[in-house]
Amino acid sequence: MNDSHTALLLRDGVLLLGAAIVSVLIFRRLGLGAVLGYLVAGALLGPQGFALVGDAESKLGIAELGIVLLLFLVGLELNPARLWRLKRDIFGFGLAQVLLCGAGLSLAIYLLTGFSPAASLALGLPLALSSTAQVLPMLQSAGRMNTPLGERAFSILLFQDLSIVPLITVIAALSRAPVDPAAPPGWLLGVYTVAAIVGLVLAGRYIMNPLFRLIGGLGERELFVAAGLFTVLASAAVMEWLHLSTALGAFIAGMMLADSPYRHELEADVEPFRTILLGLFFIAVGMMLDLHVVAARPAFVIGMALLVVVVKAALIYGIARAFRIANRQALALGLLLSQGGEFGFVLFAQAEGARLIAPEAASLFGAIVTLSMATTPFLMKLARPYYQSVGPGARDDLDRPDGNSAPAIVVGYGRFGQTVAQMLMAKSVPVTIIDRDAEQIDVSTDFGTKVYYGDGLRLDLLRLAGAGEARAIVFCVDGDGLTAEVLDPLLRAFPQAAVLARVYDRRSLIRLDGLDLAGTTREVFESAVCMGRQALGAMGFADEEIATVEQEYRARDGRRLEAQSRSGDLRSAMETMFSPDRALGGKA
Repeated sequence: MNDSHTALLLRDGVLLLGAAIVSVLIFRRLGLGAVLGYLVAGALLGPQGFALVGDAESKLGIAELGIVLLLFLVGLELNPARLWRLKRDIFGFGLAQVLLCGAGLSLAIYLLTGFSPAASLALGLPLALSSTAQVLPMLQSAGRMNTPLGERAFSILLFQDLSIVPLITVIAALSRAPVDPAAPPGWLLGVYTVAAIVGLVLAGRYIMNPLFRLIGGLGERELFVAAGLFTVLASAAVMEWLHLSTALGAFIAGMMLADSPYRHELEADVEPFRTILLGLFFIAVGMMLDLHVVAARPAFVIGMALLVVVVKAALIYGIARAFRIANRQALALGLLLSQGGEFGFVLFAQAEGARLIAPEAASLFGAIVTLSMATTPFLMKLARPYYQSVGPGARDDLDRPDGNSAPAIVVGYGRFGQTVAQMLMAKSVPVTIIDRDAEQIDVSTDFGTKVYYGDGLRLDLLRLAGAGEARAIVFCVDGDGLTAEVLDPLLRAFPQAAVLARVYDRRSLIRLDGLDLAGTTREVFESAVCMGRQALGAMGFADEEIATVEQEYRARDGRRLEAQSRSGDLRSAMETMFSPDRALGGKA
């Protein structure tokens, strides 16, 4: 039995991943985005397609962890101060969007279908929600997460996630089913929500940060991965136990760690799991698409999907204009958030359990949500001229202390890196500092300097720290770890940045020959020259003579280094070295 179960899991895994790779490659090549590829792959593999993979519901349950991980990563980008700054968009724009879109779609369903008012409301309110799992990755991949457009879209999506509990309460209030004695009443869910948020805030501050500090001191990356996933899953599990939104719990946990020195390391470790599970989520959504329902009433399903998109786009555009948002950005917001969302499936199931709608209606409107999500890649292509004109690269200054858009990154904050970083700060240059020594991070915090934990030679971590937009990346790490093999991928990944490196000695410098580095400094070269000047002064030589010696030494050292680099032999150009019988002014 175990062997057959393992064989089934392996077969399903191979089919799902294989179909995902092929479909995403095709749809990416066509410029239609990965999400549509996942949906099509799921529809083809599922019970309504070729029936190669079954049990879509259980796979959807596992894949919903992708949404939880996504909200955790989004929370890591939003410290409480920035969230407070967005309060008008969250509780003003977000509330208006959910209420007006929910009312408009409920009215349309009531007038067009003949459903009862309660059933129309149970279907229309979920359709007001957009797809967080679809929109946020699009904004992140387009580099728009921190633009005014991205912030407003995120604010609306966040309020939609917050509104899940009230919407479930509304459906429960309309229920025709017998009351479940185990289900908590609506007011108690509200109390649970506040208590859970307070508890997660305290846990983040007094449990998780000390835990990450302890793990950072050990330097075990595997423990960081485990601790990061534990944080996400534990916060989601607490919210699930309280019958609340798991995604909201993960978001709060992430937000409480947004100011943590370990933020970038967490992002880099959790991101691969988010990517895989989110892809699996969309495949599972595609598998659940009831093609028989679509085939039985194709005009209704397609027409309602288009109606959802048109009504939401028009209402969101109107709300945005009422909030005095520029015309182009308002249009881009409307197109971006016009689809149905993944939480619609959850609320349709709630409505079915409350006996407000029949199972056939739940399947029908599930298909409508899926088709509306499939329109998003096309609408994004249509909206691109509008959201690209909003002001590319326009980021808020509040992002800079978090390392999102600092123009300089300093990797390594020991004796060497501290001097480099402080000289940049002297000219008010925002700097993101990364170091892998947890003790150094604590000491720096005592001196009022924010240092992030992590291996600054990792490409994924640098990208999350903002290296894709940095003007300078300065490697100040100890030892002989900066090799051409390490630096070459970084130079290719971040061509816009001037990369400077501290190297161990002339051997290390020779090994980096040929790389397009903006500058290199040998660890003790400049300090040794400085002490040489001091020694000559102590011997009574005049400042002019000392300056001449320094100038000549630097010139000879440069010629010798060039010869050594060409030949690969450290004995090259030995005649340029000063020695007892080759003094300045004597025979060189």
